[in-house]
Amino acid sequence: MSQPPGAAVSLAEAPPAAQPSKPLAAQRVQPLRRPGRWIATAVALVVVAQIAHGLATNPFYQWDRFRYWFLRPTVLDGLLVTLEVAALSALLGLAGGVLLALARQSGSPVLRAVSWTYTWLFRSVPLIVVLIFLYNFSALYKTLSLGVPFGPAFVTFDESKLATDMTVAVIGLGLNEAAYAAEVVRGGLLSVDQGQHEAAAALGLPKGYQFTRIVLPQALRSITPNYVNQLIGLVKSTSLVFYVSLLDLFGSVQTMGSTYPGDIVPLLLVATVWYLILTSAVSVVQFYVERYFARGATRTLPPTPLQKARAALTAFRTRLRGEAAV
Repeated sequence: MSQPPGAAVSLAEAPPAAQPSKPLAAQRVQPLRRPGRWIATAVALVVVAQIAHGLATNPFYQWDRFRYWFLRPTVLDGLLVTLEVAALSALLGLAGGVLLALARQSGSPVLRAVSWTYTWLFRSVPLIVVLIFLYNFSALYKTLSLGVPFGPAFVTFDESKLATDMTVAVIGLGLNEAAYAAEVVRGGLLSVDQGQHEAAAALGLPKGYQFTRIVLPQALRSITPNYVNQLIGLVKSTSLVFYVSLLDLFGSVQTMGSTYPGDIVPLLLVATVWYLILTSAVSVVQFYVERYFARGATRTLPPTPLQKARAALTAFRTRLRGEAAV
């Protein structure tokens, strides 16, 4: 029976679409199902668990001997040599890289050609070849002198006395590092918008002031992560100085492995762990340096690992309270 116009309709007679829905507080949003992610996570956990179990239970690794060698004075002395070589080579490489990058952008074609040739040469020649060549440099030039070019010498040096093992290692690594650092610095300088150069020139600022106060601070945001990546490679490259008779960390481990053949595997694990510690420390420094130079480029600074842990813990607690309330 049809209702006259304007007649009231009860809720019981209303169609299903007109029925009031559940309160929003009682509704629960179901997350999107991701079976592929759960399967990949399970596979990754199984693989990691198997690797950890193999490392812990395989007697071939000899973890008791690892603990014995880890803090031995011989290993620590080699570690100090590694740190010294890496630090000095990094300073030499960065200074040389900055000079080469500036020469590459110079208006002089000679400077550009010399910079390009240097970078091309040292990026092409393997580092071990550079170190061995420098180690035998005294066979080519027994003396080095300072004086008038192509003329008389005022001061003469005995090359064999100057070229100690440490000197050869630092110079070899520094020369090689400078070639790569030059490209890193040049890429950072090119990343600065051309309008910044034009604005600084329009204000009549001196070239040196433009570079140190306007161009370089902006370029460092691009230079820092790439150059720190180079430093990590440099720390690992110090293992090659063993071939020029310098007992760094790897050289000390190799020497002890020759003396104690049964401890070769734990000694290699000692070197591996120390290199992991060194590269991890460099990575931590990289994070905070990048965070420092990110000021002014981002609205909010990236959170530190401690801040991320606190945020994750807070989110976990909030989720537990929400599930308990439901």
